[in-house]
Amino acid sequence: GAGPSFCARMAMAEASKRRVRPASLRTRMLVLTLCAFAIVSVPAYFAFTTIVNETVLRLGALFAEKQILFDRYRGLGALMQEVKLAETLAGSETIRDWARDEFNEERRARGIAELEHFRAAFTDHSYFFVVGASGNYYFNDAANSYAGKQLSHTLSPDNARDGWYYKTASLGEGCHLNVDHDDVLAVTKVWINCVILDGERVLGVLGSGLDLTAFVKDVVDIPQTGVTAMFVDRAGAVQAHRDPAQVDFHSITKNVESRKTIFSMIDDEAGRAAMRQMLAAVATDAVEVRSHFMRMGGREVLVGVGYLDRLDWYNVTVMDVDQIIDRSLFVPIGALLAGLMLAVTGILCVLFRRVVLDRLARVEARITAVGEGRYVEGAVDKGNDEIGRMSQTFDAMARAVESHTIELER
Repeated sequence: GAGPSFCARMAMAEASKRRVRPASLRTRMLVLTLCAFAIVSVPAYFAFTTIVNETVLRLGALFAEKQILFDRYRGLGALMQEVKLAETLAGSETIRDWARDEFNEERRARGIAELEHFRAAFTDHSYFFVVGASGNYYFNDAANSYAGKQLSHTLSPDNARDGWYYKTASLGEGCHLNVDHDDVLAVTKVWINCVILDGERVLGVLGSGLDLTAFVKDVVDIPQTGVTAMFVDRAGAVQAHRDPAQVDFHSITKNVESRKTIFSMIDDEAGRAAMRQMLAAVATDAVEVRSHFMRMGGREVLVGVGYLDRLDWYNVTVMDVDQIIDRSLFVPIGALLAGLMLAVTGILCVLFRRVVLDRLARVEARITAVGEGRYVEGAVDKGNDEIGRMSQTFDAMARAVESHTIELER
């Protein structure tokens, strides 16, 4: 007849008994691909986050070095001219001669004339001079309020507020900086105190000052997002800060325990130890800038330190890296990488479908047709790989079975 042969019908019946709907390889491969993508995405995310963090930290460290140098020379520029003038005035023989014989009218007149000459050159247009032998304090301000009456008052070792002079005199020759409020003159300044020595004898202390408000405005209080600049002395006492409440006034006369220091701003002992090491390191000629991450006020910040050798101060810059470097800037890069991963995954799925799954589907259709007795239906895969060879081998086998079946039926 025209229908399938008897043997073919018997084979079809037997096959229908055994046939079970197989699981889709396409679905399994899609699930496996998605799982692989998820598995790869987790370490990729952590790797990307690590790279971003390291990049931020590195950029922050580079920014810290530049910021420290900027603050250092900005502070030097504001103070060094005053220090140099004060040093020159302290080295004046006219001043020295007057200090040796304070009540000699001729020397007194020349000495005050010298002080007045330098007053015009100081930024603050003020000066002070303490004669060591008597403790007399000479002063004049920018308004020339004390003209002809420069002798303001006399210092006493018994007065605790005059302790700054005796502490400064004990520091030896040179200029020493101190932030202080003068109760008598009712002014708060960054004072430049230069000690005048004649051998081992202290002839006196003279200098000038910078108004603290103007100094902070010009040097410390420059608006920069996430950046706080300050100056501290060798003991870590805060000498200049945009917040006046943080400044340690009268540092020279205070005990270390009662000072407002940079160490009290740090949350943990490890950070304080790191700060001490940084201060010691930058004070040497070998190291110019040091920076370290530490916790201050409950936040992790990058702290940089530089040394102003001529002033014996340290400039400390506290930087909130997250405010300086916005991590959202890296989001487009992360999105691009995620998009690339998805695109690669999609391309691999399409290629796998075309190279493997579609070809296997054609082989499966050919096998199904043969199982139903249709030996000549279905295309043969011409590929030279495993699937192609399997298709070609099965086609040859089907043709042989068809030939044997026809021969048996005959």
